Amino acid sequence: MAIQKEIWMRAIVEGLFASNSFLSKAFNADEYVEAGKTVHIPQAGAASKVVKNRTSLPATVKQRTDTEVTFELNKFTTDPVLIDDAEKVELSYDKRESVLRQDKLALYDAVAKDFIFSWSPASDRVIETTGEAVDAYTPSATGKRKAIVKDDVLTLMTKFNNENIPQEGRYLLLDAMMYSQLLNSLTANENSAFLASADAQNGVLGKLFSFNVMMRSCAALYTTAKAPKAWSESGAATDLAAALAWHDQSVCRALGEVKVFEQEKAPDYYGDLYSFLVRAGGRIMRSDNAGVMALVGAATE
Repeated sequence: MAIQKEIWMRAIVEGLFASNSFLSKAFNADEYVEAGKTVHIPQAGAASKVVKNRTSLPATVKQRTDTEVTFELNKFTTDPVLIDDAEKVELSYDKRESVLRQDKLALYDAVAKDFIFSWSPASDRVIETTGEAVDAYTPSATGKRKAIVKDDVLTLMTKFNNENIPQEGRYLLLDAMMYSQLLNSLTANENSAFLASADAQNGVLGKLFSFNVMMRSCAALYTTAKAPKAWSESGAATDLAAALAWHDQSVCRALGEVKVFEQEKAPDYYGDLYSFLVRAGGRIMRSDNAGVMALVGAATE
């Protein structure tokens, strides 16, 4: 019996940018996707100059120059998985549904990590943590890193305020270890106030210094040169775990093609084959990277 492809594709789309996912806290560029794989977002040019009590006429006429943000969507595919014909008969549970659910979750994780990398700013938008030294915990990392503390989030807020980034719509994504470090830096009263501001329905664990704090097992990753690093790359001893701070209109995300493939009764595999394909991608919206910063774990001696 064939799977219901439409149901699985709809489940992938609904789950990928679910309201309680950090991926939903961004400008939605789906309508600007062309041919299922390229994004073109119009960008308005600078506003006209405003003059008080103008005395010189005629005024200088200028034409606004518009630009566009363009990027290609990445293509994510799962390895084809085989459900042996004998397994469909002998197993007491529906292995096909179980395997597809597992692969769907793996696809979500790969897409999420890629978005974190795409939204991670360069070294000029990096702030280092200032807490006490703790053991490095990213894969293959060694030595000590400074923990994140509440004063680091205060520094982020000051940076955003200086750039006139709106108060509403600010987010801070921490990994599990950083989240624990942040809670440890709060007083009992601050901790209670933080947890009381949680919005579980939208995946927000609390609000601190204007930021809606979210958490996942791993967040951003940086090199010792303070450059973003993809999680797909091999771990290094000098890697630095990082938190990502952004405003929801300073980054964008887009979803293109979503496909489910199946081949029932494949004669050369003696079973059924299944796989998924998703095109998705994102980037920082502004050329000056305003509204996006990374809080990187500072290495210690």
